[in-house]
Amino acid sequence: MIQDNNTNSKEPKETVRINEEIRVAQVRVIDADGTALGVLETKAAIALARSRELDLVEIAPKAEPPVCKIINFGKFKYEKQKREKVQRKNQVVQILKEIRFHPNTDSHDFEFKTKHAINFLEEGNKVKASVMFKGREMAYTQLGETLLQKFVEKISEIAKVESPIKLEGRNMNVIVVPVKTKLKKK
Repeated sequence: MIQDNNTNSKEPKETVRINEEIRVAQVRVIDADGTALGVLETKAAIALARSRELDLVEIAPKAEPPVCKIINFGKFKYEKQKREKVQRKNQVVQILKEIRFHPNTDSHDFEFKTKHAINFLEEGNKVKASVMFKGREMAYTQLGETLLQKFVEKISEIAKVESPIKLEGRNMNVIVVPVKTKLKKK
């Protein structure tokens, strides 16, 4: 059986404070061109930004004092979105695909499932190969171990073992990851 274990978690969005939303007494101010103006009172920094028809945007809220930049807020949001888009584009997402065997899996089925694993690895995904034991098959765990060792040898050219063969309850697992140089482009 081939299974797709894709977990996607949502992260909380960070909010950026601008102008009157900044509630600290003093801030370190950076000009639009990147020059440091020093530590100023927040009200004075907001007045300076307004005189230039720009916004005071909090860049580093955790710094002491917080760092703010005098910039057009719309332009700041646009540039931030562009940076995030480039980061997402360059990000490699690895999905864990699972292939299941039984200790008495036939050689044809083994070859067929190994070809699927090779395809998953070439796409850049991790593969978890599992041998499931039912009932009295638990007495023959060495059959499952030899099957997984044969699997690892078969795909050794394009993958390396991330976590070694181990028995967890009634399943024996091994996780393999693709070798970076052998990946094919989608």
